[in-house]
Amino acid sequence: MNLNLAKMNLGKMNLPKVNFAKEFKRGIWDENAVLKLGLGLCPSLATSSSVENAVGMGLAATFVLVCSNVVISCLRKVIPSKVRIPAFIVIIASFVTIVDLVMQAYLPALHKSLGIFIPLIVVNCIILGRAEAYASKNPAYESMIDGVVMGIGFMAALVAIATVREVLGNGTFFNLPLFGAGYVPMLIMIMAPGAFLAIAFLLAGMNQVSKK
Repeated sequence: MNLNLAKMNLGKMNLPKVNFAKEFKRGIWDENAVLKLGLGLCPSLATSSSVENAVGMGLAATFVLVCSNVVISCLRKVIPSKVRIPAFIVIIASFVTIVDLVMQAYLPALHKSLGIFIPLIVVNCIILGRAEAYASKNPAYESMIDGVVMGIGFMAALVAIATVREVLGNGTFFNLPLFGAGYVPMLIMIMAPGAFLAIAFLLAGMNQVSKK
């Protein structure tokens, strides 16, 4: 009886219709935080020396972004406007702490590799920007979708940058060798200048595709 009632209640829920293809295109291409808006460049430059690090940072940021978006959206009518930014930071910091402790417990090597950039997710302008610009003005379901697509867009940008840097700089992908022993890696690509070069080439490629 209770199960049938629950099904009836779920059937009556009027969730807004979302064009998921359009939303994912928005997050990955049209409004990509790193490659279109120029946001989150600090972790993008620092954690994209390998694809493994990029995936780890992307998943961590996406988790924090989705969870904080939902909570902020649910509390948007309760949080006073004068203290909204400190409140957003406290909410975001709570989820960052969860990510930090879980990674430290179960993924110690990745946690050590990412280092200070895990706690710095708290002040990541992508997450705080979505909280201020979107989650604080829209319902929880739409804010969750926004968090998912923007997080995936951020991770896609990190992986793209890391792929260029790791393949050219180490001759590997996910630490698996791609070329023979005779391959001479471009060591500059795993250094800080290599991150700028990778972002520059990806930006140029995206601009050319957009023009066409």
